[in-house]
Amino acid sequence: MKITPGYLLNSYSILIISAILVIVSLNINGGKDYRSGMIMSDGKGYYAYLPAIFIYHDLHFGFFDEIEKVTYYNENHYYDYRYTLEGKVINKYYAGTALAMLPFFGIGHLLSAISGQLMDGYSSWYTTCINLAAIVYLAIGLVFLKRLLKSFVVRSSFITLILVAVVFGTNVFYYTVVEFAMSHIYSFAFVTMFLFYARKYLLETKASHLIIAGLLLGMITLIRPVNMLIILAVPFLAGSRRELVVALRSLLINRKGCITAVVGFLAVFSVQMIIYTIQTGHFWVYSYGEEGFSFLHPHMLAILFSYKKGLFLYTPLLFISLSGFYFLWKKDHFSAWWLTGFLLLLTYVLSSWWMWYYGGSFSSRVYIEYFSIFAILLGLTLEGLPGLIPKRIYISLIIVLILVCQVQTYQYRYYFIHWSEMNKEKYWEVFMRIDQLMQKDQ
Repeated sequence: MKITPGYLLNSYSILIISAILVIVSLNINGGKDYRSGMIMSDGKGYYAYLPAIFIYHDLHFGFFDEIEKVTYYNENHYYDYRYTLEGKVINKYYAGTALAMLPFFGIGHLLSAISGQLMDGYSSWYTTCINLAAIVYLAIGLVFLKRLLKSFVVRSSFITLILVAVVFGTNVFYYTVVEFAMSHIYSFAFVTMFLFYARKYLLETKASHLIIAGLLLGMITLIRPVNMLIILAVPFLAGSRRELVVALRSLLINRKGCITAVVGFLAVFSVQMIIYTIQTGHFWVYSYGEEGFSFLHPHMLAILFSYKKGLFLYTPLLFISLSGFYFLWKKDHFSAWWLTGFLLLLTYVLSSWWMWYYGGSFSSRVYIEYFSIFAILLGLTLEGLPGLIPKRIYISLIIVLILVCQVQTYQYRYYFIHWSEMNKEKYWEVFMRIDQLMQKDQ
């Protein structure tokens, strides 16, 4: 086999992407004083379970005041993730992200001990290792995305382009190297793994794939329960109505596998129930207080197209991926209709949250977990376009939109794109402008 640059790029694309992310993270975060608060916003709550359990032995988070108000106080990053229920303090967020972070927390704890740093869960080795965790989980997600795309018969060169586009042409890049303690990258990894094993089961009906999918779904739900919606995308993965019916009938044969998958799902998700029981004595509680969904008042157009947080405005790569529906329709009407229904339902649910723009965020961050579906649509388009010229035009458009996203990410990091108060006037005032950013750097 002839070793060419293209072959090396296709074979080692994920390793190269990961190396770039490590270098960028070191550039952005390496020079920071860890006391400035590298674990930010919601990430504070997701992460807090780890020091609470393994260092302070306090699931009521009594260490919060010392950490947030004294040792690591930063008025710009201060955030209280606690919620009081019947006089007992609990964490507003779910424990799945912390469980995923656990091995990296352990490494940070060990390195803190060896280097003589504070072993309080928040000194520099801890934050460095959690940054690394986001990169590793993204890499895992990309490995399974690559395998998933191959199952849809997308050629290697196109897969490499899609992986680069998903990382650098969307807000995945920002949430890996800046707000790396947020749940979205971890959800992306587990959702992609789930999609891969669910498709494997649908095509091969092996009980082992079903059991793994059940465990992964448990982890997905433990990270963010709303992401359990991904199970509704499974029929699309079958490829046709006929294949779906065959797979569903196989569940009767694989009863033990089916039961084991359900038990595995419940075992993983029970981690949250155990924590709630220890904290409050209740098997389940709603930790978001008055925050919730308003299903009678969705903001479907706003979450997709608004200047405030529109998914397709700030990550236009995802918009052009919708061209894949044309080729999916040509291949199988059932799959096209089902995926359309799933994405509409997903958008309806996500846009019904009381704060549909999800506070301070770059683009509509709650879609990150589902980017593998958009990646499949990109792959279908790249494979389906007839002739070399249409493919080159589409690839050129993808590259341009990657550059657009990188500029907007840079603008967001320096607050030229505001974290929550964007509108039409502000958007066009700074659109693709880097002159102000260069002056700021100087």
